Amino acid sequence: MAQAPIVIKFSHVAAADTPKGQAAEFFKKRAEELTKGKVKVEIYANSTLYKDKEELEALQMGSVQMLAPVAGKFGPAGVKEFEAFDLPYIFPDENALHRVTRGPIGASLLKKLEPRNMVGLSYWDAGFRVLSSNKPIRSPEEAKGQKIRINASKVNQSIMRSIGALPQTMAFSEVYQALQTGVVDGADGNLPNLYTQKQYEVQKHVTMTNHTYSGYVVVTNKPFWEKLPADIRGQLSTAMKDATDFNDKVTEEDNAKAMAAIKASGKTQIHVPSEAEKSVWIKAMLPVQDEMSDRIGKELIEAIRKESVAK
Repeated sequence: MAQAPIVIKFSHVAAADTPKGQAAEFFKKRAEELTKGKVKVEIYANSTLYKDKEELEALQMGSVQMLAPVAGKFGPAGVKEFEAFDLPYIFPDENALHRVTRGPIGASLLKKLEPRNMVGLSYWDAGFRVLSSNKPIRSPEEAKGQKIRINASKVNQSIMRSIGALPQTMAFSEVYQALQTGVVDGADGNLPNLYTQKQYEVQKHVTMTNHTYSGYVVVTNKPFWEKLPADIRGQLSTAMKDATDFNDKVTEEDNAKAMAAIKASGKTQIHVPSEAEKSVWIKAMLPVQDEMSDRIGKELIEAIRKESVAK
């Protein structure tokens, strides 16, 4: 009798047509090809299997085998060092970010997930986070008193407070309705998500603050991963590497496409801050880096800063 395939349930909260959604599908195709059907990957996009708050627990318990949560989500799960990725303006650009995620710092952070029953497989880019709102937020001053949706991250709470906004933590799947009904005034997120979740339809303004890295960490359940035959593990690692390259390429393209589509809709105005305006945002948010050093680790923040400015 033919052996039943190894099933990998891969759950995520983004839409299937986001870079993350497309990369998950790419991984499925590649994994099934390389293992010649010995592995079957089932993708559950758009919170159809688990919502933000439930998914990490489900992975640790083995109810699902693979996830791609935002990096900061590992903070509440006990690995606070990952909240370094949420720090405002710590990465001046994508090259600086990649020196961290693809270098020794990124690898050492993934290792910290193992005592929590998780194995970190890769980092997937998703661009940088921007601010959307119903009133223009062209300066930190204009953010004062506005209720802004964030994901569950202590750093993001501090970022919003640094500009006088009121942080509101809620599941990603609930954001559209919250914006539509006025439960929140705005949101913090990346452009592809803002577009594919149709949040731009219920937001009049987007400011390209690019204040925080928006990216994911692909993780698998540790006991599941370790029980896999060595050849299968190797093939899945290759599939993941290929999916990562695909994701990072698509992210760049999709950020540009999302921006063009939002502009073309005529529903939302996109404001790109001038150098002078950007410096005001940086000045307002930068103290959060030091404020969070006791929580995240001073040495780690220093190492990232050093790597970020390296040429």
